[in-house]
Amino acid sequence: MKTKKVPLRMCTGCGEMYDKRTLVRVVKTPQGDVQLDLTGKLSGRGAYVCKNVDCLKKARKKRAFERAFGLQIEDSVYTRMEEEIHNAQ
Repeated sequence: MKTKKVPLRMCTGCGEMYDKRTLVRVVKTPQGDVQLDLTGKLSGRGAYVCKNVDCLKKARKKRAFERAFGLQIEDSVYTRMEEEIHNAQ
């Protein structure tokens, strides 16, 4: 039998490679909004982060999402994403 290939993605916070399903997708929508995509199906440019607040804080400190999306992200967006990750656990 042929085994199915598991897609891997890199966490923007810690830089480790993980199974795509274990990470949370952060998406820049075509309208330019940045938000968490817990389903992984929203349209737009995506970047991935682990499902813990520490990795999100590391990505924020490194400005990884701002580089990935090419725009300035406000502090309110980061705090909303932290709350959503905390509530999803």
